[in-house]
Amino acid sequence: MNDKFISLICGVIFGIGLVISGMTNPEKVIGFLSITYNWDASLIFVMGGAVITAGPFFYLLKNKEASALGNQIKLPKKQKIDNKTIIGASLFGVGWGLVGLCPGPAISALATLDPVAFVFLISMAAGVLAKKNIVK
Repeated sequence: MNDKFISLICGVIFGIGLVISGMTNPEKVIGFLSITYNWDASLIFVMGGAVITAGPFFYLLKNKEASALGNQIKLPKKQKIDNKTIIGASLFGVGWGLVGLCPGPAISALATLDPVAFVFLISMAAGVLAKKNIVK
């Protein structure tokens, strides 16, 4: 139970950070992704802060087998890039560029009651269900 509570607190803090930084605002994200027209570089500081904060921990803890709470850490072993990875990453990038949201910020954007976030999450869920039922 303790690990679930800590995960919840971390998720809430992460969501608050996404809202404060503007990552849940599709116009701001599209402005960042559109480097040819009215580019908004402010999200570089959000990503830079994340890399500077998390990077050293990923390096120092890369060989750990258990978390601080005693849970086993299971990292993916696959290192080869295949067609599924390329197609999935391409669909993710196109969706992010068209809508200005990705899954984490979209969930956080629900707190702002933005209709775009609701439509995005319903569409994402439909895509996940379609993939599960169509592609085996």
